[in-house]
Amino acid sequence: MGTGRTLRKESHVRPCKTPAGKARKSAAQRRRLVKFGLPEEEVKLMGAENVRVLVQRPAVVKKMVAKRAAAAAK
Repeated sequence: MGTGRTLRKESHVRPCKTPAGKARKSAAQRRRLVKFGLPEEEVKLMGAENVRVLVQRPAVVKKMVAKRAAAAAK
């Protein structure tokens, strides 16, 4: 069995995620959803996965907010 490069190489390209970085990113995504028009209380109650999914589709979020506003106006 050899002790060549395959056994020695380490990942130097991509840094590991830190908890602080993850929290910072999550907070930024939550702020973005509030800017899209979702109520802040509702965003606070959402899980991290739901926030991530909604941030990826801003057009869907804006339509959802518009639909709620129209229903509330009636």
